[in-house]
Amino acid sequence: MFAKVFKVKSNTVMKGSDRRKLRADVSSSFPALSTENLTELMPPKEELNIVKVYAHKGDSLTIYVHNKNPIMFELEKTLYPTVYTLWRFPDLLPTFTTWPPVLEKMTGGADLMLPGVVVPSTGLPAVEQGRLCAVNLVGSRAPVAIGVATMSTREMLASGMKGKGFSILHTYKDQLWAFGDKSGPPVIGPVETEAAPEGEQEEQLDSHDVLPDTHVTETLLQNLSLIEIAANTPQVDEDIAVEEGSEEAEDCESYQLSPQEAMDKLLNQCFFHALKHKVKKSDLPLLTSTFLRNFLFSCCPEGQQVDIKKSSYKKLSKFLLVMQQRKILQVKELSKGVESIVEIDWKHPDIRSFVAPVSEPTAPAEVMDGRAEQLYQPPEIISLYGISAKMLPLFQESSHKKGDLLTPSDVRSVVISYVKANELVHPENKNFVMVNPVICDCLLDKSEQHDVSVLKWDDLVTRCLERMQHSHQVTFPGASPVIRKGNIEPIDISVAQRASNKKVTMIKNLELYGLDPSLFASLLQQRVQASATCTALPGAKDRVQVQIQGNQLSHTAKLLLEHFKIPRKYVNGLDLSTKSGKKK
Repeated sequence: MFAKVFKVKSNTVMKGSDRRKLRADVSSSFPALSTENLTELMPPKEELNIVKVYAHKGDSLTIYVHNKNPIMFELEKTLYPTVYTLWRFPDLLPTFTTWPPVLEKMTGGADLMLPGVVVPSTGLPAVEQGRLCAVNLVGSRAPVAIGVATMSTREMLASGMKGKGFSILHTYKDQLWAFGDKSGPPVIGPVETEAAPEGEQEEQLDSHDVLPDTHVTETLLQNLSLIEIAANTPQVDEDIAVEEGSEEAEDCESYQLSPQEAMDKLLNQCFFHALKHKVKKSDLPLLTSTFLRNFLFSCCPEGQQVDIKKSSYKKLSKFLLVMQQRKILQVKELSKGVESIVEIDWKHPDIRSFVAPVSEPTAPAEVMDGRAEQLYQPPEIISLYGISAKMLPLFQESSHKKGDLLTPSDVRSVVISYVKANELVHPENKNFVMVNPVICDCLLDKSEQHDVSVLKWDDLVTRCLERMQHSHQVTFPGASPVIRKGNIEPIDISVAQRASNKKVTMIKNLELYGLDPSLFASLLQQRVQASATCTALPGAKDRVQVQIQGNQLSHTAKLLLEHFKIPRKYVNGLDLSTKSGKKK
C-alpha cells in the first residue's frame, strides 16, 4: 500500500476531543495495550498530528503522527499500527517469521507467500482469516511488516504451506516508514533461543539497543547463512520460485523462448488478465486504443513491458482479429477509422481457465490518475494533400497520379523540382519564380492571370497546398495508420450558461485523439471536485461530449496540454481561459 510515494492532503494538530476519541479507538482495537502503554504511545502533554493522505492507488487514509513518527494509520475506519509502534510493543499482534531476502520483495509491494513463512518447532500462531498479523525476520522479534491473513492457520497447514498467506499493508523501509525519522528496528532477541555459553550470554545486546539502519539486513544475513537456510528448510527454494511470480523463474522461462515467442506469451498473459480481472461489462463499448493503454498495459508484470511490434502479430488490430476469430471478443468500427471492443465472451474457456500470475501489477487504475497515465501517448497526426484534377499538370512530371496523397514536404519537393526542371527561377532575383501556363492555370485566380507574372517561393508553395485536397493521417500507438478526408477536428472546449446563471464546461472530440471521454471526465472530476457527465454529441454519430459544472477552462487546458501532451494547435478554446480571468 505504501510502496510508492503518497500525496499529503492536510496535516493538522489534533484537538483534545479527537485525541480522546483516538485513544478510545486504539484501546478498543488493541485490548492488549494497557493504560500505561496508551499513555506511552500518546503522551497527553505532547503534540499529536493527524495527516490525511491519498495512497498511490487512490485510497484515502488518515495517519496519526507523534514526535514526527507515524504511530497508527486508518483505512476504511480500521486502525493499523505502524512498525514504529510495533517496535515498542512487539507482542501486540500475532507474529509470523520469514527470511531476510523476502523483506525486499514485500517492501516493493509484494504480499507474503506461505512458502516464505518459517514454521517454528512450537508451531504457527493460531489466527483466523482476516486477522491482522505482524511479520518479523529470522533472528529478531522486531516486526518489519504488518498484513492481513488470507486464510486461517489450519488452512495454511492444510494447503501444505502453499499460496498467498498475508496481504501486506505496510513494511519497514516503505514510504510510510520514510514519513517518520527513518530509524532502524531495535534488536529484540528471538523467542526461541538455544542455550549459549555463559561468556556469550554476557555479550548479548540490551533489548532496547538500536541496530544502525543501514546494517539491519546485512547483519541478519551474516548471522544466518543462506546456505544453512537452504539446507535446513527446503521451503526457501520453493519460496523463491513461487513468491510473487519470482523474477528469476520468469527470466529462466523467457530464456528458453525466442524473443518473439516470449513477447507473444506476455501479450497473451496481459490480454487474458485484463479481460478476466479488469474490463467490466459497463466499460463496453471500449476503444481498442483505450483497452491497450488503460487495461492491457496495466496488467504487465513489474519490470516487463509489452511491445506488440516485437510480437508475431506486429499490430494490435491483427492481434484482436485473431482473438475475434477465436470468438473471445467482437470488434467493430463504430466511428470511421476508430475500432472499439463491443462484446466479450467471459464464459469462453480460454478466459475461464486463465489463472492470473501471483504478482499483481502496480496501480492499474492510475492510468487516469496522474501517475501511470504516462503510458498514454498522443497519436501521431500528419497532414496530407491529395492531387486534384486541376493540380495534376503540376505533378505529372514527377510521375504522380490524381488522388495521390503527399506530405507538405513532398509537395514542396515536387514544386521545387518542377520549377528547376522548367528553368522558371527568375534570372535577376532568385527569390521569385516565373509563372508559366501550367502554374497560371493551377495556381492563379482568373483576375490574376493577366497581371501576375512572378510569384515568391513561399507564395507558390502556399497556393499549391491551398488548392489541393486536404486529408490527414492519424496513427495510434500499436495500431495501423488511419487516413481521413479533411483536416482533423480539434478538441473543442467551450463554456455555456445554464439556468440560474450557472455555467458548464463542455469538451468534445476527445475520441479522435485516443482519449476515453468517460475516463477523462472522471479524472477532471477528481481534480476540480465538480460533477461531470458524458452526453451524446448532437449531430455526430457515436460521439459523446464531456460536461462538467462550472468554468473549468484552465483545469481542462492544463490536463490536455501538460498531462496528455496534446499539441496546442489541436485544442480550441484556450484563448477563453485567459480572458475569463480578467476583470475590469
